[in-house]
Amino acid sequence: MTTLLALAAALLYFGCAGPMAVRTLRGESYQPVAPATTAAAAVALACHALVCYRLLFVPGGLNLSFFAVATTIAWLIALIALLGSLRAPIDKLLIPVYALAGLTLLGALTWPGGNETSNRIGAGVASHILLSILAYAVMTLAAFQAVTLGVLNHELKARHIRGILNALPPLQTMETLLFEILWVGMVLLTLSIATGMVFLDDFFAQHLAHKTFFAIAAWMIFAMLLWGRHQLGWRGTTAIRWTLGGFGVLMLAYFGSKFVLELILQR
Repeated sequence: MTTLLALAAALLYFGCAGPMAVRTLRGESYQPVAPATTAAAAVALACHALVCYRLLFVPGGLNLSFFAVATTIAWLIALIALLGSLRAPIDKLLIPVYALAGLTLLGALTWPGGNETSNRIGAGVASHILLSILAYAVMTLAAFQAVTLGVLNHELKARHIRGILNALPPLQTMETLLFEILWVGMVLLTLSIATGMVFLDDFFAQHLAHKTFFAIAAWMIFAMLLWGRHQLGWRGTTAIRWTLGGFGVLMLAYFGSKFVLELILQR
């Protein structure tokens, strides 16, 4: 059942992302997501949610393997992006988001993992885990938005008045959305680090030292970016580079070590 749900969700995600990507590459003028595409994505999200539940909650523990967590974060990213597309012109973000969700589902089927921890997790630790996942999800959206903004900025500088430029919202709108996403992600990341320091007894222990270092480093990068935006008016290429730099460091906080340990060394 888990395999069938995962395959169905992945196919629906790819089916939603494919036509949108084709229209974007053709340079068709910007238009909202079709209701049929939204409905198909909603079904994919429902199937994906069931897969995440079956992967995470295993007999005797909580599966926190690489792809189990990755596909859960991808589900949350897709959910936030879909809901956001109903009120803001971020439909182009749905293309990489849906592709990522489909790929992580296929990865979870290939490498289900089995890294278990006790189910006896207190409310404080549970809140830290939830806030961490939310922070990763929102900052991933910010990274996708930064890449989209970079494409738009490049097309404008190259004076390509047609093509993909027609399929994207105005530059100012895209930039405003980027910093709105960053502010939300910064709040969540701050709360994640704070709850980790309060509720994890071994937050600075050796096996968490690298995660702590990279998480705090990412927080400092994003804080500097938001300060630069407010005080110095940073925008364009500067904002894009800082966003992607902070996102890269943040991903190292969790996925870097788990990728090496679970998918490389164990092989």
